Amino acid sequence: MTADINEGSVPSYYREVHQAICSRTDERVPLSVFQRVLSRTSLSVTVQNQIAEHVNSGDGFLSKVSLYKGLALIALAQQGKPPSPKLLENFIQEFPKPQLGEPKELQSLKMQTVQESPLNLSLTLGELLKKDTIKVELIPEKKGLFLKHVEYQVTSECFTVSVYRRYTDFDVFHELLLQRYAYRVVPALPPKRALKGVLTSMSEREFIEGRRRALGRFLNLVARHPVFSEDELVKTFLTFSGSDVQTKLRDACKKLGDEFMTCKYATQAKDYLPADIQSQFSSSRELIKNIHNSFQKLRDRAERMAERSKENATDLLMFGKELSSLGSDESPVPILASCKSPWAALRRSVKGLSVEFSLLSEKAAQQGRREEDDVVEKLNLFLDLLHSYRDLCERHEKGVLHEHQRALQKYGVMKRQILSATVQPKEQVSVEQLESRIVQQENAIQVMELRSYFSLFCLHQESQLIFTYLPITSHILGAFVNSQVQGHKEMGEVWQNLHSKLKSIFGDGNGQSPPLSPK
Repeated sequence: MTADINEGSVPSYYREVHQAICSRTDERVPLSVFQRVLSRTSLSVTVQNQIAEHVNSGDGFLSKVSLYKGLALIALAQQGKPPSPKLLENFIQEFPKPQLGEPKELQSLKMQTVQESPLNLSLTLGELLKKDTIKVELIPEKKGLFLKHVEYQVTSECFTVSVYRRYTDFDVFHELLLQRYAYRVVPALPPKRALKGVLTSMSEREFIEGRRRALGRFLNLVARHPVFSEDELVKTFLTFSGSDVQTKLRDACKKLGDEFMTCKYATQAKDYLPADIQSQFSSSRELIKNIHNSFQKLRDRAERMAERSKENATDLLMFGKELSSLGSDESPVPILASCKSPWAALRRSVKGLSVEFSLLSEKAAQQGRREEDDVVEKLNLFLDLLHSYRDLCERHEKGVLHEHQRALQKYGVMKRQILSATVQPKEQVSVEQLESRIVQQENAIQVMELRSYFSLFCLHQESQLIFTYLPITSHILGAFVNSQVQGHKEMGEVWQNLHSKLKSIFGDGNGQSPPLSPK
């Protein structure tokens, strides 16, 4: 049926709409104008996007026929039928008329400037990564032989400045971020653990290094967040070099208040939310949960591979040391009556092989560090973001929605009390006090409703942020493959040199090893 769509096969309303929204010089309709037509319908955002996808030719314009298809899909969708090109192919009746109003009312749509909804995040992953890069370096302060505390040097490329922070500074900063941005993905801090005695155990060193890495990931996620990156609180933490940064941070937070009080869209959030926001949130949350589980497994495997590379480095080093020890044995070789042993002449050569194994150990250790820095660390960065999204969803359900429900229950109790006071008259003062409390509770409920919608508004944006970060998968896979290629190439060269060396020492002229057992 779609091939038969033309001027004569559609209702006159279709032609009138086309005349209303096309330009005088071009019968094509800009896709942006058609999207504004879609926004006038009562259809959900998901259905609107499906219709736009079905008629979009990829060049930003709709032909006259494509517009007719779009209008037909709108009309059928308004009748409750899922939009699909096959729906038009099998349609044998006259196309229905979409509910869009009078064609003359649509003329203004082609004159409107495109205004991006504040609900949508238009940033790409590349743009987020360019916002800033934070480096966190460990600076232990030693007093005698005892480590009193750990200090970090925090360097921001954006602000081109370095400041010094302790873990307690991070802790206060994190707490204030949660207060100010309760409806956003605030990454968690690594666990705090008191140092015990002299820092000598390897496990303690590994813990401190892991915490340093986690603090770096935390700051990079915060500094690259489209909302946090513009906040005075973040700028203060990254740039203030005074003696009491915690007081400075608390003062800034008191001055700013929470995001609901400062965001210009807070009280109008409901107007920007799509009608099916709850179903969109549920489907996004389930998908992100599955992504989280998969990335956690990828990270675990990557950690094991990096650990195996380190273990391989240790084994190769010990193998070389044993060869060196074997070749260094100066014990005299007894001369047997039946044969003359070549061992005395070969000992020095065996000892020399330990050089190659030491080099192989070094290359394997480098491979482990590359896997840890380039692959595991990137996976952990994304996992930190996914963890914070999960925590945000829990805060939304247990925080805003729960408080809203409690406020409604309290309001119901007050209403029953005022009704009881009406039936059984009490002192006038107590009734007036109760009425005053009801008015206050009504105002509180109104604020809670606005906060609930604003929380959904922020959740929708944070869901988009997760999907904006998803292309980091290509960065991770690229780093993993490059690491393997480089590691195998470097080790292959050393193994090849070792192979050539062995041929000259033990070979039988063709590089073949002697058989382990008779054929």
